[in-house]
Amino acid sequence: MKAAIIYTSKTGNTEELALELHGCLSRHIPTDIYTAGRISPSQLNDYEIIIIGTYTWGMGEIPLEMMSLYEWIECQNVNHLTTAVFGTGDRFYPNFCGAVDKFRDMLYVHTNLAATLKVELSPQRSDREKCERFADILMKRISKQASPV
Repeated sequence: MKAAIIYTSKTGNTEELALELHGCLSRHIPTDIYTAGRISPSQLNDYEIIIIGTYTWGMGEIPLEMMSLYEWIECQNVNHLTTAVFGTGDRFYPNFCGAVDKFRDMLYVHTNLAATLKVELSPQRSDREKCERFADILMKRISKQASPV
């Protein structure tokens, strides 16, 4: 079983969070990390777990560079995928991490959504614990799927 983290970052905050999550997940499962546009949708078929990281643009919108991934997942039969989504945002804006919410809602419908994480601006020391919990929740979901009913 392999995981892919696919993220985009404008200010470096989401990249920092992606790297922290990569460290947490890599202790449990082989995890590759890509920036948006560096992985083709066909390559996603090599993974059982997809973790998406995004910042929020404008009034809660998904950044343009993440739209092809969003649309690909939305239009494919990917209910076998386990997914998670994370992102950074600023509570100053009315739709804090709105892109995370939009991905979350779509992933919930089309995949096996396991976890969501939102971080205010740049990840702080206290957010490391949240990253560990995010990884633990994701791993528990995977182990439940792998165990026979």
